[in-house]
Amino acid sequence: MNAKKEFSVVFMVDKTPQEVFDAVNNVRGWWSQEVIGVTDQLGATFDYHFQDLHRATFQITEFVPGKKVVWHVLDNYFKFTKDKSEWIGTDIVFEIATKGDKTELRFSHVGLVPEYECYEICSNAWSTYIYGSLRSLIIKGQGEPNPIEEVVASAQQMSAQNYSAAFVVDQSAEEIFAAVNNVRGWWSEEIEGATDQLGAEFKFHAGDIHYSTQKISEFVPGEKVVWRVTESRLNFIKEKSEWTGTDIIFMINKQGDKTELHFTHAGLVPAIECYDACSDAWSFYIKRSLFDLVTKGKGHPERKEEVTAAAA
Repeated sequence: MNAKKEFSVVFMVDKTPQEVFDAVNNVRGWWSQEVIGVTDQLGATFDYHFQDLHRATFQITEFVPGKKVVWHVLDNYFKFTKDKSEWIGTDIVFEIATKGDKTELRFSHVGLVPEYECYEICSNAWSTYIYGSLRSLIIKGQGEPNPIEEVVASAQQMSAQNYSAAFVVDQSAEEIFAAVNNVRGWWSEEIEGATDQLGAEFKFHAGDIHYSTQKISEFVPGEKVVWRVTESRLNFIKEKSEWTGTDIIFMINKQGDKTELHFTHAGLVPAIECYDACSDAWSFYIKRSLFDLVTKGKGHPERKEEVTAAAA
């Protein structure tokens, strides 16, 4: 198990730590109504199942009111992976902390690593449940628990169709990570805002053709960066906000004595109008510009004068 590569997400709310804690333990209210057993006391075990697709048993191994909950996976079965017991022995961790006048919830699935066959599907599903359903339960008092059948089907479809690109280089994971976060060095010189810290937001624009705001939702040095697109406007298509709510993901992994960068724009799928133009653009920026920044120290970002010309 490599905790350094665990899947994790974090968000902040205006609720108290106790309110967040109570919502976390209302597992049927945000994850699934197909939970059997006690979910709100130390040492308790509970089961989840949906037909023959997924079943799991969890034991609550830490339970600190207002601060922390840990579930240890005792048993697991996936019908849709080769190793059907991949989750067994992993830990699902909820950490709650006060940050100024807000409360932070940090979710981690310790042991859910990119090497797992279920990683893409499971990380997409957890993102849906944590960012969407649990956050809604905390803020609005109403979650959106879904049958796992719907989530897995959606995640499988998304995983199969998302635009992705990858390259392998001699440089270290740290060098690739630094290059990825030097967004002005490979995407555009007209980036506004911080691009290298968790929770930061930055804006991209190319004249009046394309505008988007990205929030850094995951930031694991040397391993992973995720940008959530919180706002977008693409003026060359009918549905101008197609990027809004999508995730731009950079995964960094060792491959023997080399290092791989795997890029995914989760939500940029062939069914949306901008797919061809946007996937072509990403191919240039990732496979050429970012690649050259990593290997040669100089990328090919959109220049200020080009942006000015586009706006003219």
